[in-house]
Order: sequence, then structure tokens, then C-alpha cells
Amino acid sequence: MLAVRVIRDPETIRLLADLARRQLLRYLSKRPMTQTELAEATHLTEPSVSHHLQILLKSGLIVVQRVEQGSRGALKKYYEPTALLFIEDWDSTPADQRRYFIHTHLERLRGMLSVFSLTQRELAFPTGELEELAEDVASRVSVVAERYEAGDHAGDRERLMIGIYSETLEDIMKEKRWEGFFKPLIASKST
Repeated sequence: MLAVRVIRDPETIRLLADLARRQLLRYLSKRPMTQTELAEATHLTEPSVSHHLQILLKSGLIVVQRVEQGSRGALKKYYEPTALLFIEDWDSTPADQRRYFIHTHLERLRGMLSVFSLTQRELAFPTGELEELAEDVASRVSVVAERYEAGDHAGDRERLMIGIYSETLEDIMKEKRWEGFFKPLIASKST
């Protein structure tokens, strides 16, 4: 399994905008699972899980990892993703889908910045600038993710995602454009 796959196909990006599919991919990144196991874990119906699995299979985002004979003779297919983490390329993301993905980037960015706020209470992150920063992160995270595309990865999906987002934010913090936004953080680091 690849560590990361940057998705550049607009139709595949549209598929990833669906929360149920993202949830299935998240569960499958932990271990191969059957349709029944996924339905139980996600609280989705088996027909719904089956529908989404077929879409994910057809798009090449998952594969059948193995097939086993069940207790009553039925075949049990175990699915796994083709990569631990899928990251959409912002430039390839259809305009009507960007609103979904920008919300995700904004939430992740808020989480990262809240850590800074724990130690630096006087920090303020104005809404307008935060939204611009989220767009900047969205447009660059795939560039950082490309560094991980070539390798296999048997590690933790969440650790990988945190690492990629941290590197992205670190790259952005060095830019003159964001100097004023991050100045209080950088100043507090040096004291």
C-alpha cells in the first residue's frame, strides 16, 4: 500500500467529497475489512456500504485484499485502500467541490492553531486571514504530500496526515506574505 496518493482526477476528487466514502476509507486504512464489518463500524446499511465500495473499487481507491470462504459457503471479500492517505490536488478540484474541501482544511488548521493558543493566549487569528490561510494550505498540501507518494508506508494514517499538514504550515510560515500573521508565534519561540 502506498503511503499517500495525491488525487488529480476531478471525478475522483468528487467521489472523495462524500463523507460516507471518506469514513469507509478511514476505517479501511486501519485494517482490511468486509462489507459487513464496515456496515457495523460505520452504522451504514449493508446496501449503502456495498454501493460506496463499488464506487471506490471502480475508481481504484480500494482493492479486494483477499477472499475467504465464510461459514455458510458465502465468500467474504476483505477490502483495503490503495494508499493510506488520499489528498486532493487543489488545482484539480472542481470549483463546486472546493467548498467541501476548504471546510476540512479550515477545521484542520483551527486544530493546529489551537495548540499555539494553549501556550500563547494573546494570539488572535482573524476570520478573514484564517480563511485565506486555509486556502493557501489547501493549495500547497498536495505539494508536500507528493514527497510521500513514492514510498510504501505501514504506519499510522493520522500521524502521516499530521506530519504532512505540519510541513505544509511550516513552509507557509516562512513566507513574507504570512509574516504578520505568524509573527507573535515566531517572537514567542525566540524568547
